Amino acid sequence: MTPADQSRPPRRDLSFEREPARRVFASELREARVQFRDGTDEKSPSYVLLPTGERCNRVFIVGAFTEKKRQGDQNIFYRARVADPTGTFSVMAGSYQPEAMQQIARIEPPAFVAVVGKPSLYETPDGAIIVSVRAESATIVEREVRDCWVLDTAQKTLDRIDAIGKTPDSERAAQEYHIDPVVYRKMVYDALSQLKM
Repeated sequence: MTPADQSRPPRRDLSFEREPARRVFASELREARVQFRDGTDEKSPSYVLLPTGERCNRVFIVGAFTEKKRQGDQNIFYRARVADPTGTFSVMAGSYQPEAMQQIARIEPPAFVAVVGKPSLYETPDGAIIVSVRAESATIVEREVRDCWVLDTAQKTLDRIDAIGKTPDSERAAQEYHIDPVVYRKMVYDALSQLKM
């Protein structure tokens, strides 16, 4: 290796781009019932279709870290609960997410946290759908960050409601969920009304 090679930064694989993490309230994510792959092979990205009409491969959530449980002996993983003004997210991290698992292990409730992760739907034997977020990262934040996230998420939710029926994903969501936009506008209003501005 020449000196010039040593000073050159490592090449990045520019063909791989991470999906943007969508902002979504707990109350809406809990209502998600549609999960699909965009492609035919196992490595195709998996998406959850939000009721307000956007696909999400990753989500960005901020809320109160209210509870955590360590489970397993050899295959250790953590389950945690993160609450926003509309409800509660179920968050998980295990050996496939070692960084997130260590971060969650160090956080003690109560605290405000920011979590980036992948949403997943699981069907229980009795047919109920459970929505959880598999954490990629979890960080303690200040209350002001949570409040800014609520404002941003409120705007993103209203934008999605306004676009229902105008994109292929929102048309599909309209057929799958038959949502009443008024219910989701009220969810946004209720979330904003809990902020102490």
